[in-house]
Amino acid sequence: MERKDYLILVNKQNKLPDNWEEIVELVEVKNSFGKILKIEKETLEKFNELRKDLLSEWVDIELDSVYRSLSTQNQLFEEFKEKYWEEYASKYAAPAGYSEHHTWLAIDICIKKENWEIISENHEMIVELWVFDKVHKKLADYGFILRYLDGKDDITWYSYEPRHLRYIWDVNMAKEIMEKWRTLEEYLNNVEK
Repeated sequence: MERKDYLILVNKQNKLPDNWEEIVELVEVKNSFGKILKIEKETLEKFNELRKDLLSEWVDIELDSVYRSLSTQNQLFEEFKEKYWEEYASKYAAPAGYSEHHTWLAIDICIKKENWEIISENHEMIVELWVFDKVHKKLADYGFILRYLDGKDDITWYSYEPRHLRYIWDVNMAKEIMEKWRTLEEYLNNVEK
């Protein structure tokens, strides 16, 4: 995949390009819970490096959700609408074709606690401030950014999601984005001017 493709913007207004699957190198991986996931090859390599680094600080993260097919995304969106309500679904789930999870560059992580408790729901994770403080401080060192920032939902159209990471490859860009607490939308708009 060309390096510029790591900056692809997929959101509620930017649909995944039709030929995307043809240009992405995928691998399958089994997480520690036995779930088989598909992910872009370099994204997985950098995630594993990030995870190893965090383990040295007693923080254990795991892949929870990576690639989602269009049908899976549609099903998830409908389940959110049924379980919660449409407005909630619109804040936390994208319609099929408009999800970063179609890119294989977005990762939802979960937290593994010492007693084998798994924390994977966004509303449960938000209270794990000390964990995410450590995770978010190290993201850029491995080319990741936090995609949905607190207080930026007017730009991203999604509420704060501390577990949704996005691989953009370039460590310097990632550091600039994270240090200035910018969204990918803000970064790309400034770069394009």
